[in-house]
Amino acid sequence: MSIKSINPSDLAIPQLHQFLLGSVGPRPICFASTIDENGVSNLAPFSFFNVFSANPPILVFSPARSGRTGASKNTYDNCKVVPEVVVNMVNYNMVQQMSLASSPYPKGVDEFVKAGFTPVASELIKPFRVKESPVQLECKVIEIKELGQGGGAGNLIICEIVKLHIDESIITENNHIDPRKIDLVARMGGNFYCRANGESLFEIPKPITSIGIGVDQLPEHIKYSSELTGNHLGQLGQLEAIPMEDEYQKAETMSADDAFHTAKALLQDNKTFEALCVLLKNTYNEQ
Repeated sequence: MSIKSINPSDLAIPQLHQFLLGSVGPRPICFASTIDENGVSNLAPFSFFNVFSANPPILVFSPARSGRTGASKNTYDNCKVVPEVVVNMVNYNMVQQMSLASSPYPKGVDEFVKAGFTPVASELIKPFRVKESPVQLECKVIEIKELGQGGGAGNLIICEIVKLHIDESIITENNHIDPRKIDLVARMGGNFYCRANGESLFEIPKPITSIGIGVDQLPEHIKYSSELTGNHLGQLGQLEAIPMEDEYQKAETMSADDAFHTAKALLQDNKTFEALCVLLKNTYNEQ
């Protein structure tokens, strides 16, 4: 791998912006509904966004200044005069309408109307919710931090979530949101989006209470094998102990090539212990 090292100050803002957005992704989309002092709604998406706390429930997004004109976004202006916002999550069924709402309409134009969304009255704040969104978060703005005045400068809008509205059809029996049913989309660089759906979804058990042995504790012939990737080694390193000889000797006998192939298939199925047993029994003597 050949690395190109760059000082941000050496780049024009548009080029730096493209590098940042192309590198940091996929980024969740804050579809922000605000209202101005005259009661006119505004609806716009922002991908500088995430949640940062559950106690209290805090989210932050940044409607950056225009890179072309340096002008502030209507969302930012509205939050200054009416410090409330609904953050609507964007799924695949509404992504084209959301994109339409991002058009640079002049102040006073209602993107609910332009993009064909259905406004729903919020319960605790003034801005409207987007009916078509699977999750709608009513928020109070608690702080706005300006990061600069030039084009591309961000404005961090820090909000506390005061009410959640969730489509019941996406909630599992365990009272979790099902990632397959919510079908979220996220921003990549340029015109690209990412859909959290189908084969793009995968699970990795969280090591919350368990402590893995680590890659450093794997036998060297496994750790340095050209057959295994860093992901394979990281998965093996999450085991809490190396299998004992009486455990791995129960594995099927096969050639080293077949053992690596079998182990990778087992790892794909999250059968980590079985994979290491196969490797320990069938690869050590052939290295």
